[in-house]
Amino acid sequence: MKNKMIIGCLENCDLPDLGIYDLQMRVDTGAKTSALHVDKLSRFKKSGKPWVKFVIHPNIHNVEEVLECASPLHDVRRIKSSNGKSEERYVINSTIHLGNKSWVIEISLTDRSDMSNLMLFGREGMNGKVLIDPSSTFLLNDESK
Repeated sequence: MKNKMIIGCLENCDLPDLGIYDLQMRVDTGAKTSALHVDKLSRFKKSGKPWVKFVIHPNIHNVEEVLECASPLHDVRRIKSSNGKSEERYVINSTIHLGNKSWVIEISLTDRSDMSNLMLFGREGMNGKVLIDPSSTFLLNDESK
């Protein structure tokens, strides 16, 4: 318990492997896998290995800002969304930087355009590293500066 950071139900994170910084995410212990909203998702091969490429609009207040990303494909799996529908999703591994700590998490790539946050931080990604105060938001902002 001593080494776990306390986070709120909303936090900002970095996904440096993807070039994404200061991304607001919703913390969701009901979700097994973390999820990221992406557009123009496609699969390709690089050096004979499967990869995915996609675009993200990292600033929800400026949809003109577009970031192109690519990552090795880690897995393809069926994931049940919050509306109860099951869909096949591409899953990547990416480093997450949260507060003053970093570790690798799995992230499913999906259309979250009807959700208020581009990223959902699921319980597998928390990996015993955090405790959640659901009544608070952005507890790590001061700590990471």
